[in-house]
Amino acid sequence: MKTLTVQELVRKAEQDWIIGETTHSEYVRSNIYNNLNRIDAYLNSKHISGETDSKGREKPFFNIVTAAVNIWYRATDIDRKNITVRATKLADTVSAFMAALLLQKWMRTSNFGVFLNEWGRTLARYGSAIVKFIEKNGELIAEVIPWNRVICDAIDFEQNPKIEKIWLTPSQLQKRIKTHGYNEDFVNQIIEKQDFTTRTTFNNQTRDNKADYITLYEVHGELPLSLLTENEEDANTYAQQMHVVCFRERNEKGKYDDYTLFSGRESKDPYMITHLIKEDGQTLSFGAVQHLFEAQWMVNHSQKQIKDQLDLVSKVIFQTSDGNYVGRNALMNIENGDIMVHETNKPLTQIANNSHDITSIQSFQNQWQAIGNQINGISEAMMGEAPPSGTAWRLQNALLQESHSLFELMTENKGLAIIEMMTTYILPFLKKKMDTTEEISEILSQNQIDFIDKRYLPAEVTRIVNDIKKKVILSGQIYDPANEAGDMMQATNEVQDSLNQMGSQRFIKPSEIKIKTWKEQLKDFEWDFDIDVTGESKDTQGALATLSTALQIIAGLQGQPMSPEMKVIFDKILSLTGTLSPLEISQLPKHAPAPTPMAPIAPTPVIK
Repeated sequence: MKTLTVQELVRKAEQDWIIGETTHSEYVRSNIYNNLNRIDAYLNSKHISGETDSKGREKPFFNIVTAAVNIWYRATDIDRKNITVRATKLADTVSAFMAALLLQKWMRTSNFGVFLNEWGRTLARYGSAIVKFIEKNGELIAEVIPWNRVICDAIDFEQNPKIEKIWLTPSQLQKRIKTHGYNEDFVNQIIEKQDFTTRTTFNNQTRDNKADYITLYEVHGELPLSLLTENEEDANTYAQQMHVVCFRERNEKGKYDDYTLFSGRESKDPYMITHLIKEDGQTLSFGAVQHLFEAQWMVNHSQKQIKDQLDLVSKVIFQTSDGNYVGRNALMNIENGDIMVHETNKPLTQIANNSHDITSIQSFQNQWQAIGNQINGISEAMMGEAPPSGTAWRLQNALLQESHSLFELMTENKGLAIIEMMTTYILPFLKKKMDTTEEISEILSQNQIDFIDKRYLPAEVTRIVNDIKKKVILSGQIYDPANEAGDMMQATNEVQDSLNQMGSQRFIKPSEIKIKTWKEQLKDFEWDFDIDVTGESKDTQGALATLSTALQIIAGLQGQPMSPEMKVIFDKILSLTGTLSPLEISQLPKHAPAPTPMAPIAPTPVIK
């Protein structure tokens, strides 16, 4: 069997992407391309059956999907601050802290927060999102690939090639000879032919009027090794590869000029599929829009019925048996001041064209909106609607928390996807970039400040006192050990004052040895830690009530230690709130309990 070239593979995949249908079961079939187009249409308030009906009347679009997307987006949001690194062993506490700082720095400098927002928006709309991690100019770039640029397998994303359609101007393509290693001869041939086109969709619909683009296809996947070696013996050996190809159809139908601008092996697939809730056997899961396909259609249908009735009611229609009006449309021809003449006993009367039962149609529409919200897990409270009069606040809050339970699961799935991104792409990249002595600057929380200052302060004070001793000895004098306590106290005050002046900002180096790198400092730390991703919605009122009770208990102890039984229960309560860890309390500096005031001793009576 002849192995397809990459260009032939792309042409076949693009055709299958448009017309291919997936059979999930006997009664369930789908086309991922059609579903994506329908989602885009509904997000932009466009009908897929045309903007007018069979009589040329405009059809309204009563959009109910945008609000649902916004609720999903907000309810599953994850920010950079929600991504933390925790040590799994006590010995790795400091290393995990340093690794967390390096990770936070990378997320800040690489605009990872923007990536998280775009990723969350795509997931809310489509239910699934394709992300891509590539190294460029020594930096790791994370991006969300739009669904209208990708061709993939509709059932098994991971095990099949992924094709990304890109458009470049001649100047952009020329620059990629140096930046991406594109084949210079093929690039020049393409540009010299000046066979430029507009940017088009997969079914060749023109996106805009600019006709100075060149269409390329970037292919990634496990493909026959013979595509690289051009040796037929390697046709049965598969390896992860990347190809950038271009082709132009000749005047003869079915014949193409094929160009391979770049090809080579790669260590890992740069693409990753993520889902809010994964559906078995489907690359594209169900997002907020697809869940509302039927409800959106029925709501639009109801609005169309109401609009047609209101349009009819707004017209004044007459009837008569007078033959003089045959073929005349009095509604269009009549002007103010015109005199209507009709024969005797043939009056001109108005037709009663009042509307039908619009209330029933509105009720039918509301039923579809309600079932759509139920399918999407959206309650009235989440939409900002006021509860019915007399509804208890606790009941309303309980309903809101129950509605968020579905989004808790979605957010957890996003967190698991971020962990996979970290372990597969981000952490391996950071490990390669750690061979540096660069000092990093971070804005820390109070707990983080206490953590790092507690470890920095003693070492810095000791260094200052040792310098004082050296100066005294080098000057030919003898250092008096009695002065050491005073020097240490003075040095402690000076260092603490300098740290306080920095506020919440700290400058951190791998070590005090300037030539020692982060890689050496963390050489025994094999990234053996947990990546904790939070961001789930919390019961703030309940957490505040629990923390207030905990504060009263601590205050009532007046510095006295808890019994073992009480401490176990107390720690469990704090853990269940999810807002404060018992570990955070245990790391706080211990204060000596206040001395118990002694009761005054009554004087001994003197017996005379």
